[in-house]
Amino acid sequence: MKLSIVGRQLNVYEDTKAMIEKKMAKLDKYFREDLNPEATVTLSRKRSVSTLEVTVNAGGTLFRSEVDSDDFRSAMDETIDKIERQIRKNKTKLAKRLREGVVEALPVVPEDGGEDAGLIIRTKKFEFRPMTPEEAIMQMNLLGHSFYVFNDSVTGDTCVVYRRNDGDYGLIEPMK
Repeated sequence: MKLSIVGRQLNVYEDTKAMIEKKMAKLDKYFREDLNPEATVTLSRKRSVSTLEVTVNAGGTLFRSEVDSDDFRSAMDETIDKIERQIRKNKTKLAKRLREGVVEALPVVPEDGGEDAGLIIRTKKFEFRPMTPEEAIMQMNLLGHSFYVFNDSVTGDTCVVYRRNDGDYGLIEPMK
């Protein structure tokens, strides 16, 4: 697994990097090498709270976890547990998608807005790929987001799935 470790407004020491690499190696058993799994680990500290964010991109499927803790070691343990739970929870759906080769790369590239951005704080760019609403809901849940924009594989329209306040899901389709 290709691993990137980023420290936001702090230096990441070699012993911390070694600990992260060792813990992230536990996830290698879940991904085939031909999927070229990539992981980004972001560490930040505000006041006395350590925040650790892990995003794993394996064949276009994203797994994400963000944990606040007193120290990075306990945050890393909790993050690994969360991602393993996500993988196990969606194992059959993911195995079917990965086996069928339906997955294409879905890079997410965050960019910081410039001075002219106004109220836009962060911009993210990613490639759409055709999927069913069920696949979009699964991807939204894996990312831990409340909505997900996708191209419908049947109609070709850009649609949005979202989590409703009652726990169910909604689908927004463009009017023709």
